[in-house]
Amino acid sequence: MRAFHYAFMVKDIDSTRKFYIDILGCEEGRSTENWVDFNFFGNQLSAHISNNFPALDYCGKVDGISVPIPHFGCVLDLEEFRIIQHKLEIENIEFVVKPQKRYEGKVGEQLTMFVFDYSGNPLEFKAFTDNNEIFSV
Repeated sequence: MRAFHYAFMVKDIDSTRKFYIDILGCEEGRSTENWVDFNFFGNQLSAHISNNFPALDYCGKVDGISVPIPHFGCVLDLEEFRIIQHKLEIENIEFVVKPQKRYEGKVGEQLTMFVFDYSGNPLEFKAFTDNNEIFSV
């Protein structure tokens, strides 16, 4: 799979570094006083300072759960998921959607959790029981 690039808005660089580097363990790439790049689990995130944050919509209905749209995140393996979950819990990051199993016993069974970063951007972390089922229907 190829890496993706995603540019998104943040309130400030300092709190963004704390969340993505100190909590999630991302490595920092290039930066200026107005933006910073991160290696987000093998993908490139570019966080840009903004004062214009659109409202979120909880229109995403997945397996009976309303999820914030837009959101981004990544697919981890099961061990990485548990490590990130633990780091988020240690830092008292509130879960928008608490860690749980979706589609239990079905194709696409997965662990999932949603959090907000310090700028209010919703992130989803998920881990499939069988990674061969990531794109299965």
